[in-house]
This record gives sequence, C-alpha cells and structure tokens, in this order.
Amino acid sequence: MSPMTGAAKRVLLEVVGWLLLVAGIAALVLPGPGLLLMFAGLAVLSQQYEWAERWVEPVRLRALRGAAESVETWPRIVLSTVFSLGLIGCGVLWIIKPDVPSWWPLSDGWWLPGGVWTGVTQIVSGLLALVLIVYSYRRFHGKPDAVAALEGEIDEADADVKEHRHH
Repeated sequence: MSPMTGAAKRVLLEVVGWLLLVAGIAALVLPGPGLLLMFAGLAVLSQQYEWAERWVEPVRLRALRGAAESVETWPRIVLSTVFSLGLIGCGVLWIIKPDVPSWWPLSDGWWLPGGVWTGVTQIVSGLLALVLIVYSYRRFHGKPDAVAALEGEIDEADADVKEHRHH
C-alpha cells in the first residue's frame, strides 16, 4: 500500500475535522461530550484553517470548565458516573441484542437499531466518560485555585479572539 498523497491526507483530515465539529455541535443538545468533540474537530481543522486555530484554545478551556463543573458536588459526580455506567450497560445490551420484548409498542425493526457498532460506540463513550470523571475529579474537585486559574485562562483566550476579530 502506498503512502497517502498530500491531497488525500488533506481531504481525509478535513472530513474528519468537520465530522467531529458537527458531532460536537449536535452533542451540545444531545447526550455526549459536545465541547470535547468540538475541540477535537477544531484541532484537526486548525491544521488548514486559521479561523479554526483561533477557536481551539477557547473551546478546549470551556471543555475543561465543563469537566470542573461536573465534579463540583457529589450528586453531580454520582449522576455522571451512573450515566456513564448506564451508557456502558446499554452498549452491552445492543451487542447482546435480546429478542424484542412483548411490551415493545413499535415495530420489531425499531428495537435496538444500529447493531453491534452502536453498542461498541456506547461502551467506548461510557469508558471515556469514566476516564474524564476521574481526571476532572483529580484536577478540580475541592481545588478552587485550579478552577479560578482556568477561569483566568478563559478570559485571556476570549480577549485574544476579540482582539483578532477587530484586526
């Protein structure tokens, strides 16, 4: 297999970047790590677009703020953990794909749609969420100085973006 040409690599990175960015925007309103996906998409797109490069840091910092907020209180930590474990459980259910229960009101085709890969992505998402909870807990829980420093970094990044807009 020959190495990827520069043009093919550029197209592949652009497609991946846009997919991650759009998925991140969707995940802002749907369940999922919206800001993290947006950050990943912008990081990829920043290799080719100056506008994306300007937004990488502000979005990264806001994703970290979301992580810090998710471990501020024990109810949030427990809820996030339960949600992550539930996502993993759903993934296992999708992979096992039990028979359609008698109480299911829709057609059988709507029972656990998407197949094995839907289950795999749910399990991976749940595991990533658990890793992020542990990371956020260790970095931010009970550490107001770390949260305050992050807020300062967000203010600086916002100022840089505003300054660049006016030039």
